[in-house]
Amino acid sequence: MSAARFVATFFGAGLLKPAPGTWGSLAAIPFGYSLHVKGGFPALFVATLVVFFVGWWATKVATSGADNPDPSEIVIDEVVGMWIALWPLSFGLWHAGLSPTLFPYPGWVGGFLLFRLFDIWKPWPVSRADEMHTPLGVMLDDVIAGVMAAVVVAIAAIISHTYLM
Repeated sequence: MSAARFVATFFGAGLLKPAPGTWGSLAAIPFGYSLHVKGGFPALFVATLVVFFVGWWATKVATSGADNPDPSEIVIDEVVGMWIALWPLSFGLWHAGLSPTLFPYPGWVGGFLLFRLFDIWKPWPVSRADEMHTPLGVMLDDVIAGVMAAVVVAIAAIISHTYLM
């Protein structure tokens, strides 16, 4: 397996069937958690940016000359989107100075479910990026889905911690 394909499939997670995008999103969570534990939100943020650009390169190489610009086994985009969906949780814990090992399940489960919802449903503007049919579009549709999930997670956290506690 080439380096680009290894990265694009996120160490082979994208080769799992069925639903490789879901497997890629699930595989992203323990890596995101580890980054958060080791360096808080700044580590997760920087890693997300690095993986975005490395993923863009890997997607470009892996799809070069292929008929399908977005094959299902490419899941590095799901990793980036999932990590973005976890940003509110990571930022909140880091900003509050709480133990980095706290990663309450409602936050990451909600982030996962919302990210998968937006990634599969592809509401505008996710659909707009998906229609690009380029390696950048492959990455951007999941970035946008991740941002949408992060916004909903943040709103849910604000409501939960302000009115329900």
